[in-house]
Amino acid sequence: MNFLTIGHRGVMGTEPENTLRSFVAAQQAGLDVIELDLHLSKDGALVVMHDTDVDRTTDGTGPIAEKTLTELRALDAGRGERVPVFEEVLDAVRSPIQAEIKDIAAARALAEVMLRRDLVSRVEVSSFHDEAIAEIGRLVPGVRTALIGSRFGPDIVERAVEAGAQTVCLNIRRLTLEVVQAARKADLRIIGWVVNTQDDLRLVRALELDGATTDYPEIKRTGRFTA
Repeated sequence: MNFLTIGHRGVMGTEPENTLRSFVAAQQAGLDVIELDLHLSKDGALVVMHDTDVDRTTDGTGPIAEKTLTELRALDAGRGERVPVFEEVLDAVRSPIQAEIKDIAAARALAEVMLRRDLVSRVEVSSFHDEAIAEIGRLVPGVRTALIGSRFGPDIVERAVEAGAQTVCLNIRRLTLEVVQAARKADLRIIGWVVNTQDDLRLVRALELDGATTDYPEIKRTGRFTA
């Protein structure tokens, strides 16, 4: 399998994260996959934003869940960009997508879009939450899923298998050879995050991971040469 480079919220190191501008830049840079985050608005729209509130990444304040899509659209998400909905991203870029969901409600909303638009081959679904992974797997036959781990132990592998995930996306600052070996034994693909420096890249290549999530497009250009 080729080493994958995954654009973290697009290319958030150089463009406003989780915006169409960032996703288009990631595609133009040749990153293999675009990663994004999904939340539900007050009126049930599947919007693309990382945090549960809008404070950090827009000029607004307050929880996403307490705002309608119209209210979210009125916000500046950076450099004049608007908060996109998931289907806008699907139409704006051709790249494969890794969509992170935060809960079962988002899993159900995403499942509806995936089934209606036949996205099983294009969209991999990731989450920190085992139950969200299990739910999307139940609702969308054949969907590829990934369990994310930030502070994790060796049980991350068992959890991934139990949830039906095919991949683990793991914080490289917590990653150990023991976990890598356990994941390989369970036939899981392993993606490391966040890989933003050459030292980070050397680590994930030395551990023979399957790919890296990065904030910067330069990782794509240098990754093939780093042993």
